[in-house]
Amino acid sequence: MTTARRAAQDAVTTEDVTDWWSTSISDIEPGVIRLRGYPVESLIGTASFPATIWLLLRGELPAEHQARLLELALVAAVDHGPQAPSIAAARMAATCGVGLNSAMATGVNLLGDTHGGAGQQCMEVLAAVRHACDAEGVPVADAVRMLLAEYKSARRFVPGFGHRFHPRDPRRDPLLSAVESEVTAGRLAGGHLEIALEIEAQLATGRPRPVPMNIDGATAVIYSELGFEPELGRGLFVLSRSVGILAHAWEERGSGRRIKGPIPPPLLPTYRGPEPRKPQD
Repeated sequence: MTTARRAAQDAVTTEDVTDWWSTSISDIEPGVIRLRGYPVESLIGTASFPATIWLLLRGELPAEHQARLLELALVAAVDHGPQAPSIAAARMAATCGVGLNSAMATGVNLLGDTHGGAGQQCMEVLAAVRHACDAEGVPVADAVRMLLAEYKSARRFVPGFGHRFHPRDPRRDPLLSAVESEVTAGRLAGGHLEIALEIEAQLATGRPRPVPMNIDGATAVIYSELGFEPELGRGLFVLSRSVGILAHAWEERGSGRRIKGPIPPPLLPTYRGPEPRKPQD
């Protein structure tokens, strides 16, 4: 060991070590667990799970309406059946002899930009339109019109609108109705809701069928109105969908089937390669 390196190590103090993973979230010592300053025993029975999520992410306990809206969004996104790749993967993993935690991780790790990322992307869209309206004075309708023109030119779908399975996502109306009630009561500003509804209205113009908000769009409105950053919107979706992933993995564990593949055993994937041949061919 060089003299300089030894001197650097000698200069490290206990405080340097304890500061290495310093945190403002949890304060843990023997017999003590405090979350953002609250003793955990004082939260048990007084703070709901959504309120505790808010506390850990935001630093303070939420108001009643904030906790209620967060809970609505979390409940709405818990599951979408085995046709969802993340849940199908978790179920397959559960038949392969791995632990429940590994089966859950298999499903969660499939939640990326394409499957599971539309909520964050929609929040980013709402934030961009909101910035154009607030900072540049562009009317909402004009800002949305410009946004949709960009998406049309790039031949891209607007995240958070339309659904490959549901003509009208059944989760849209109760979520947006709850937001509208809070806006009417003066507890939410409603700017992100206004933008999302304008996008929905303009997407429907000239089409034989409307393109309503899906779960990603509706929860994006809630998370945006509640002041969450877009990346946290994705994290909250993953947290919510983990419930469904857990339930499906557990159900599949009880089926007794081993090494369950993506299609039933009598069926085989279509082969499109060369006809049977020998090396000399």
